[in-house]
Amino acid sequence: MRSTGLKLIALFLAFGVWYVVSAPRRETVYERRFAAPLSIVGMPRDLVITTPVPDTISVRLRGRASDLHSASSQTLDVPVDVSWIQQAGDVTITMRPQAVHAPANIEVVAIEPNKVQFHVEHLRQRAIPIRPFLVGQPPPGYLTGDPTLMPDRALVSGPGSQILKMSEVGTERIIMTGRTATFVQNVAVVSDSPLVRIVAPLTTQVTVPVLAEVGPNQPAATDTVEEKKP
Repeated sequence: MRSTGLKLIALFLAFGVWYVVSAPRRETVYERRFAAPLSIVGMPRDLVITTPVPDTISVRLRGRASDLHSASSQTLDVPVDVSWIQQAGDVTITMRPQAVHAPANIEVVAIEPNKVQFHVEHLRQRAIPIRPFLVGQPPPGYLTGDPTLMPDRALVSGPGSQILKMSEVGTERIIMTGRTATFVQNVAVVSDSPLVRIVAPLTTQVTVPVLAEVGPNQPAATDTVEEKKP
């Protein structure tokens, strides 16, 4: 009797351990869509993408409820390797489920849509004039002369189609309101296009003449004021 009782207890314990260990495998399997971050990697240094690429892409995952519950966009990643691209032009990439980095025990069923399309151009550099961006007017009785810059040209880098069309780049805003004297100001050189980068110089020194109008009862000219960016 004692031996039979011990066997029953052992059998009960073994069943309990099996039940606990096998619980995850007995969970219902579900499918769920997630927005996974899409990243372009390996782009050759002499090429640039000139058309929009989605930040995320829809992936359909299959797994146990507990695993899917812990999954999120932060635990997913869809890297797209473009190191093989050598020429400018339109590019179409077909993505397979195996390309998705997902947590263990989760199956990637599909990527929808499974194609990414974009346009690639060669990078070009060119030196073009810098235009000071003057904002506002001096008070009545004063005139703004022609600004001078040192240096007055900037080397820019970007897609060939944009670089060839550019005739100038600008500076950050130079406020003219309330100015009554010639002044010198160091300002940043900026690009209006997110695809065009200022290579050099990053700043330029602008001298803006502010002169009193000629005539009776006009304010007297004052000395030059030099301003420096902090």
